Amino acid sequence: MLTQAKDNRTLKANLMLASSTAMVAGIINVAGVIAFLAFTTNVTGHVALLARKVSAQDVEEVVTVFVWLLMFFVGAFVSHFLVRSFERRSLYLAHAMPILTEMIVLLLVAIYGNHFFDGTDFEREVIIGAMMFSMGLQNSLVSTISGGLIKSSHLTGLFTDVGADVAEWIHPRTAKTEAVKNRLYVRFTILGFYFIGAVVGGYFFELFNFKVFYFIPFILVTILFYDIWDAGITNLGTKFTAANKDQ
Repeated sequence: MLTQAKDNRTLKANLMLASSTAMVAGIINVAGVIAFLAFTTNVTGHVALLARKVSAQDVEEVVTVFVWLLMFFVGAFVSHFLVRSFERRSLYLAHAMPILTEMIVLLLVAIYGNHFFDGTDFEREVIIGAMMFSMGLQNSLVSTISGGLIKSSHLTGLFTDVGADVAEWIHPRTAKTEAVKNRLYVRFTILGFYFIGAVVGGYFFELFNFKVFYFIPFILVTILFYDIWDAGITNLGTKFTAANKDQ
């Protein structure tokens, strides 16, 4: 999932990356809604909220919402900066660094939420900012890896892309190309796993509260270790084949 460059990615790699990151986004978003009545995986609603607070001249809330938007931007910036900084050393390392950073942030949210959170407005604002930062990291990374094909939480743009691709697929004047079909597979996978993540996150947040955030890094760990495991299996298969030939 992390070792293939955007121009050489297989459908399988894109589907696995899309499903895992979309599920993470779904869990985080619904957890933010239940806990804080705030969307934490995109900025569209926050821009509208910022405009409303500006019109109401609520300076304190304007600053808060602006900082949330800034945190998403900073997350995207940090993610791409890490990728560019490490890509010459190792493509896997470059793509793994933002995920490791996201894991650390979400683990801190889980620890603080479970052991220290008192429900104050300041704590709520900081935790939302941390979640926005983590989603900025993830969105920037998956978009960079996939060449813009995968956007794990930007559902407005995703529905637009799905509509365009479906029209492309069924239009009588266009060929039913493999590329269009694969894009549809990826986009519907994102929608499906985002919904699954939202349902799972909502159900388990009601039962376990902030403990659900301990589950999210586990999903991210599978992304980190999949390529290592896959490479190991491939090497074992190569050695086994070579040994059989020698015999």
